[in-house]
Amino acid sequence: MELNIDDIIYWDWGFLKVNATLLFTWIIMTVLIGMGAFVAANLTSGTGISKRQALFESLVVFIVTQIEEATQQKADKYFPFISTLFLFITFSNVMGVIPGVHPPTVSLTTTAALAFCVFIAVPVFGVSTRGFKTYFSQYVKPTPLMLPFNIIGELSRTLALAIRLFGNIMSGSLIVAVLLSLSPLFFPVVMQAFGLLIGVIQAYVFSILALVYIASATRTHQEHDSETEPSTLEPE
Repeated sequence: MELNIDDIIYWDWGFLKVNATLLFTWIIMTVLIGMGAFVAANLTSGTGISKRQALFESLVVFIVTQIEEATQQKADKYFPFISTLFLFITFSNVMGVIPGVHPPTVSLTTTAALAFCVFIAVPVFGVSTRGFKTYFSQYVKPTPLMLPFNIIGELSRTLALAIRLFGNIMSGSLIVAVLLSLSPLFFPVVMQAFGLLIGVIQAYVFSILALVYIASATRTHQEHDSETEPSTLEPE
């Protein structure tokens, strides 16, 4: 098993290289876009919906509920970002059980990129909700001396987010590989199921942590009013 899938090169043309991380990231994005287009085709309202649409609506309701419970706000603004994170990480981890497939989340470059997206999203959502001055003034409260410590705190939690996802997925992959090599006839099915479970859990944990960070950045004195407004993403 390769410990660093960034070193697995499939195509090399001078300074242009396509490694396993990049290739499987493209594959997963293509699969997600294709599935989205397939599910979105022929959506209907009313009671006579297909099983495909029912499954899709159940997933939407689940994500919307998690967002609103974590942020105590309407989910509409956060749904595209959080659902993209959750689905990408979930599919990346789940595809890792397929022989010959290298999940991009086994690469630290992928988890760091995802954590960086959260790092950027937090102030973007914070500024859009509270305003530029109000949001950034929290970094110098209760005294300007807290500015470097608050910045370090933002950077450290971003690093922790990347390392946590990378470490958990990498360790899980290593454990499965070791057990399969020791007992290839007994462990395969159990370990594949275990890998699926861990992959979904880690995607959920990453998304929830991103929500917590965003929620802390967007909290205002008007929170109570936001809680009472229904989300427009709830299916009728």
